[in-house]
Amino acid sequence: MTLNTQGIISAVTIAIYVPIFLLAIRICSRYGVRERGWLLLVIFSLIRIVGGGLLVAAELIVPAMTGLYIGGYALEASGLSPLLLSTLGLLEIITEGPDRQSQHGRVFRILHIVGLVALVLIILGITNTSTSSSSESSANTERRVGVLLFAGLYVILVAVTVMQWANHNRLMKYRKQLLAAVSAALPFLAVRTLYSVLSTFSSSTFGVTTGTTTDSNNALAKFNMFTGEWQLYVVMEVVMEYAVMLIYTLAGNTLRLDQDYKLQETDEYPLYRQQPY
Repeated sequence: MTLNTQGIISAVTIAIYVPIFLLAIRICSRYGVRERGWLLLVIFSLIRIVGGGLLVAAELIVPAMTGLYIGGYALEASGLSPLLLSTLGLLEIITEGPDRQSQHGRVFRILHIVGLVALVLIILGITNTSTSSSSESSANTERRVGVLLFAGLYVILVAVTVMQWANHNRLMKYRKQLLAAVSAALPFLAVRTLYSVLSTFSSSTFGVTTGTTTDSNNALAKFNMFTGEWQLYVVMEVVMEYAVMLIYTLAGNTLRLDQDYKLQETDEYPLYRQQPY
C-alpha cells in the first residue's frame, strides 16, 4: 500500500527530525535536563518522530487502526506546546543573573502551567471526539480554548522578549546572544501559531479515524492540517517548526552560556561581579 501526501510528509518529518533530536540530546547533556528550554527541544523532536511514525503506520496497516490515528493526530496537534514552552524556558534562562536564578521565576512557572493546560485541552479535544453530538461539541470547545491559550501565550512571549531588549544592558554576554536567537525565531513561531488557530477553527467537528472533517467553514477549510491544502500545511507548519528548531539547536550548540558565570569574575564584565556594600 502506498502513502498519500500526508503519509509522505510524515515520513519526511521523521527523517529531518532525527538529526535535530540528536543535536537536542547533545545540548541537554551539556546543560542538564533541569533546563526546561533545552529539554523541551528533545521532547518536541521526539513528538514529531513518534507522531510521524504513527501516521505512516496508520496508512500502511489494513484494516485501519483507530488508535494509530488518534495518537498521530494528538501528537501532530499538540506539537506547538513544546515549541512555545521551550521558547518560554529559553527566556527564563536569559533572565538568569550571576546567582543562576531567574529574576521572574514565579511568573515563568505560572506561564508554563498555562501552556500545559492548553496542551491537555487540545489532547482531550481530539481523544474525546465521538459520534455523539454533545461530546463532539464539548471536544470542539476544548480544542478551541486550548489553541486560544497558545495564541495568548505567544503574545506574552513577544512581550517578555521586548522587555528583555529594553533591559539588555543588564543581561550577561551570551544570554544577550540567546535573546537574539529567540527574537529571530519569533516570526516563524507566529506563523506556526496562526496556522494552529486557523486549523482549529476550520471545522466544527473532527473525524479521528480517517482525518476527515465535516461542517467545514469554506473560508478556513484550506487551513485544516489534515484535510486542507497540503502546501499551506507544509509552509505554515512543517517549515516554520523546522526553522525554529534549527535556530534553537544552533544557538544551543554554539553559545557558551556557562561562560557567563566565569565572565563575572573578570574585569571585562565588572557589571556581573558582586558589589561591596
